[in-house]
Amino acid sequence: MWPGAPGAHERSGVGFDRQTVSGKVTGIEHVGCEDAPGGGSPGQASGGGAGPGPSSGDTGDPASGGGAGASESDGTGASDPGGAGAPAADGAGPGGDSGEHAAGVCEQATVEVTEGKDKGHRYPELIRPDASRRLHAGQKVVLAYAPDAPRALQYSVTDVGRTPPMVLLAAVFALVVVAVGRWRGLMALVALAVSFGVLTLFILPAILEGSNPLVVAVVGASAIMLVALYLCHGLSARTSVAVLGTLTSLLLIGVLGSLFIGWVALTGNTDDNTGLIHGLYPHIDMSGLLLAGVLIGSLGVLDDVTVTQTSAVWELHQADPGMTRRALYRAGLRIGRDHIASVVNTLVLAYAGAALPLLLLFSLARSDVGAVATSELVGEEIVRTLVGSIGLVASVPVTTALATLVVSADRAPHPPQDARSTLAGAEVPGPALAGRLLGGGGRRRKR
Repeated sequence: MWPGAPGAHERSGVGFDRQTVSGKVTGIEHVGCEDAPGGGSPGQASGGGAGPGPSSGDTGDPASGGGAGASESDGTGASDPGGAGAPAADGAGPGGDSGEHAAGVCEQATVEVTEGKDKGHRYPELIRPDASRRLHAGQKVVLAYAPDAPRALQYSVTDVGRTPPMVLLAAVFALVVVAVGRWRGLMALVALAVSFGVLTLFILPAILEGSNPLVVAVVGASAIMLVALYLCHGLSARTSVAVLGTLTSLLLIGVLGSLFIGWVALTGNTDDNTGLIHGLYPHIDMSGLLLAGVLIGSLGVLDDVTVTQTSAVWELHQADPGMTRRALYRAGLRIGRDHIASVVNTLVLAYAGAALPLLLLFSLARSDVGAVATSELVGEEIVRTLVGSIGLVASVPVTTALATLVVSADRAPHPPQDARSTLAGAEVPGPALAGRLLGGGGRRRKR
């Protein structure tokens, strides 16, 4: 199960499975759309390119389009759903050229390849008026490269460079975490780096190698949890209780997820990305991959619940060491109920936010609510949300019970805090105390 290099395959040219190089926009000029050489907006299919070609045409014939390859859009325009052989000007599909746009004013960007064997090569990129993303001079871009396409169609803009703002945002995030959390915050960042390392160096390669996704997810999630909890909260009985509560809840999520994913007949192959994975690596169990995603997605919220519940029980015990186990458990559970309400809502909204474009499409189609809810696309999100929420809710009583048992095991005969404070305040010097006991010492207060 230890990761190895994924098997080699021929690039499909679709989505992330294509060759890309860096580029830069060197200039922008306005041209008439009807006079412009063929092509589409950046990332917009215009019939360009043979094979798994770039997402827009360049300097080639407007009708030279395309063959069997799949053009891919990454947000700069709409991809051509018309399939193979659709010419640039047929207007088919949302990505096609319509007559009303042909008479408009387009922008033509001059793009320079900044790396690879064609470094320094420049080509024109047409930007239609309806393109969702505009380019400007000096902007860094990502170019799709199709080596088998004609020379004029080998490169096209598929995305823009985002490295500087994302690095700045990451730096601000790290600064805020360390400034507020101090040493704890620094350890949290280290744990985050470890989690990312386990995910990219173990979980993903092991799944690509053909290992059972569920087993890989359980092992990887357990490693992430152990490192994160002990690194951030230290080696203590309190942390160990949180670890046990998290493991128990993960086990419950795994069992329920496996049961209902099979019962609801979810394949895990519901979008272009999962379809591409299944096409490139047919040996991967897609339903197991779905279950692995449920486990890993629930882990982040799960350890928050277990740590909070454990800390609550410990603080209650320290405030009143004489509290019975039953009373301590009930008090901790009352705190947990408040936590449950917010956590369940948080998880549901998180999944709903991720699926918002999908829900919007169903709303536009005016589909029946029952049909939408039972479709595989939405059913997958419902099962993911409900199974994860059940595990989160169950973690509250489980962790509270474990914490109560462990903290109540320490029954040293310590007097209550109020009694210790009273005794400490009543201490007097030895001679004065002896005099008082004998009845003759000490001064009486004058009235």
